Amino acid sequence: MDVVAPGARLERVWTGGSWGEGPVWLPGTQSLRWSEIHGNRIYEYDSRSGETHVHRQDVEFTNGRTLDLAGRVVQCSHGRRCVEVEVDGEPTTLVDHWGEHRLNSPNDIVVASDGAIWFTDPPYGITQPDEGHPGSMEYGGCWVFRYEPGLLRPAITDMQRPNGLAFSPDESLLYVSDTVDTARGLIRVYDVTDATVSNGRDFATVLPGCSDGFRVDVTGRIWTSSLDAVQVLSPDGELVARIPVPEKISNLCFGGPDGTDLYITASTSLYRIRTLTTGATWARTAG
Repeated sequence: MDVVAPGARLERVWTGGSWGEGPVWLPGTQSLRWSEIHGNRIYEYDSRSGETHVHRQDVEFTNGRTLDLAGRVVQCSHGRRCVEVEVDGEPTTLVDHWGEHRLNSPNDIVVASDGAIWFTDPPYGITQPDEGHPGSMEYGGCWVFRYEPGLLRPAITDMQRPNGLAFSPDESLLYVSDTVDTARGLIRVYDVTDATVSNGRDFATVLPGCSDGFRVDVTGRIWTSSLDAVQVLSPDGELVARIPVPEKISNLCFGGPDGTDLYITASTSLYRIRTLTTGATWARTAG
């Protein structure tokens, strides 16, 4: 199946990092923002000039990010163990506790069409060197949460290390990857009804490596990271295409002027390739 534009080639648009993560496209500036977790900084790549600059330093090990309905960047902070929103370039904590217990280290994040924020909460920021600060799992698990102002509630509690997540185009399904096995990736899928999830089941196995971050396109296909390629899965979970990448991949997102550019964060570099589709949320986030 053809998923990339005719003649498209993978471009390395920046290199020099150690572990890139959390890409998000900023339509207002036509730029791509992502985290360099081990370097504890945030970068931005300007697609018009081709230049990259440091957006902020000493950022408390931010990871996944997306845009809320107002176009603001909401992101996960390993170091602060919270979900935060950036206002005038500065982070403000939205939520950092479940009851009396601190969150583990929010990892990846999506915003639904009703404005609710869904995020995964594995322990990597409190267990992995260079990804946060040593700490303990205070509520005793690793859950997927749904947050709206004044209300945080667990949505999924039956996974070991929930990581990447994304909705189907109509938001009737929520896909979540489990990275407990770094050699063999698992994506699970859940039915979503009235902001609650049910009927969790295995959707696809990703090999080699694991499915860390991923996105869903407008046709319902899942574009997921793996060890050596972006893997494209059908809505039935079948592998339909591979885009080889010469490094371990962490995450990806759609961007560019018309939303067809796929940006890929990898071990040391940022890559881009033109596709034949756009992300499921493109029309909403393009402004």
